[in-house]
Amino acid sequence: MKITDMELFLIEPRWLFLKISTDEGIAGWGEPVLEGRAATTKAAVEELKSYLIGKNPLKIEDHFQVLYRGGFYRGGPVLMSALSGIEQALWDIKGKYFKAPVYELLGGAVRDKVKVYGWIGGDRPSEADLSSQAKKQIQSGYQAVKMNATEQLNYIDSYKKIDQVLKRVQTVREAVGPDIGIALDFHGRVHKTMAKILVKELEPFRLMFIEEPVLPEHQEALREIARMTTIPIATGERMYTRWGFKELLQQGYVDIIQPDLSHAGGIFETRKISAMAEAYDIAVAPHCPLGPIALASCFQHNICTPNFVIQEQSLGIHYNFDVDLLDYLKNPGVFSYQTGFVELPTAPGLGIEVNEEKVREAAKKGHDWHAPIWRHEDGSYAEW
Repeated sequence: MKITDMELFLIEPRWLFLKISTDEGIAGWGEPVLEGRAATTKAAVEELKSYLIGKNPLKIEDHFQVLYRGGFYRGGPVLMSALSGIEQALWDIKGKYFKAPVYELLGGAVRDKVKVYGWIGGDRPSEADLSSQAKKQIQSGYQAVKMNATEQLNYIDSYKKIDQVLKRVQTVREAVGPDIGIALDFHGRVHKTMAKILVKELEPFRLMFIEEPVLPEHQEALREIARMTTIPIATGERMYTRWGFKELLQQGYVDIIQPDLSHAGGIFETRKISAMAEAYDIAVAPHCPLGPIALASCFQHNICTPNFVIQEQSLGIHYNFDVDLLDYLKNPGVFSYQTGFVELPTAPGLGIEVNEEKVREAAKKGHDWHAPIWRHEDGSYAEW
């Protein structure tokens, strides 16, 4: 079997899909996208295409080694996102070739279902909406929700903003009760000094975890933050490959890692990262505010990963305006959330059927999504 073609589809709301075709009629789908840099990632995939055409798609590890190591300069968000989507599509082909779900090729299932959580609150959470949104998610069956913690925060900022965060979290806790998980995403918006204040003040709400309390380039600050709280600390959505996670795991200040299977290196690379984390008694909760192919890849990983705990998913997330998670699938029932869990997919490959006709039609329009630019009251740039 040989790869004959690779087609890319830039589609709303902010996704990039890849279809890899073979001479035996088996096709695989991947999601090689970097949010806000989809066109750049598309160019990177096109650049890697010349190597893959004519190759055996089943030699996934060898292709990963060549594409990762063969360019001299390695890693980074663009190259790894391109490589991640290619790798997902190759696993989809391999699973279909052997007529098995990907997780069966990676050691088999270690669980019967996969726990997921839902988003509430949007980019700038409003206290007025949080209670009703949280109740709606719990009524839909979720056992956990996540929200952004803050708007922009300066290096040193007002305690009024701290109080606003606490009030929003209190609103959600009162709405959902004591037994529902609440995760709080700092989104890299919070600098070290304010993060230390926040984690201490948030202790009474018994949060499921706090996410990216500081930017990944300031991981050394996690030591101070971890000493000030018992709330589990999660990070890793902006980290790539085993080598990128190595030091973080060795330091021991994080409780949950969040590799993104469309950025970190794909399904097998993330499985390797997760195995490293398991050796340090650290849990895994993959990042995935993306489309259905990325999410399907996450499920294949989660099913065969012992230290997996919960999965992010984008149904109803604030990024999805006119198009949502299930709209490009022929079998949306594969993501049917029952009491906050997804049953194991049994179809071969990634377990999804992409509506190719709809994808091709959407690609005629494309998208040009970019992250918003925020500023502080003095006009200086603020982290989004």
